[in-house]
Amino acid sequence: MPHASVGVGAARHRLIADLTDRGIDPVLVDDAALVLSELLSNALKHAHALPSGSVRAAWGLRPGNMLAIEVTDGGGPTRPRQASPSLTARGGRGLSIIDALATDWGVRGGGDEVTVWALLSTGQRAGAAAEEVWDFDFDAVEPLD
Repeated sequence: MPHASVGVGAARHRLIADLTDRGIDPVLVDDAALVLSELLSNALKHAHALPSGSVRAAWGLRPGNMLAIEVTDGGGPTRPRQASPSLTARGGRGLSIIDALATDWGVRGGGDEVTVWALLSTGQRAGAAAEEVWDFDFDAVEPLD
C-alpha cells in the first residue's frame, strides 16, 4: 500500500473481509483490524517508506492457532517501543493498545526494512482445522499458499 493514510482503511477492509470469509470469530476480527490500523498508523507517522514508496501489510494463521499481523516499512530514526503518554496527550498509545490485545508483539529487521508484528490468539476457530496455516499478503491478489 502507499506510504499514505489513504491505504489504512483499504488494508483494514481487506483484513476484515479475509478473516470473516475464513470463519474467524467477529471479536477477533475487530481486534485484528484495530491492531493492523495501529501498526500501519505508526509506520506512516514514524517510519520511512520502503524503496518502492510503500509499506507492506500481511497477516496469517501460525501454528498454535495464532493470528500474525505484520507491517513492514523502511525504518525510522528510532526502534518502535511502547510509550507512557500523559492522560491529556493526543497520541502515543498505539503500541500500548497492541500490547493489551496481542499475546505477543515485537520488531525485527533494521536499516532499510523493519517489520513490527503482533500475535493474537484465535482460541477455537470455526470453519478451519487446528493445524491449518495460511498467509495473506495485502499486495497480492490472492492469499499466498
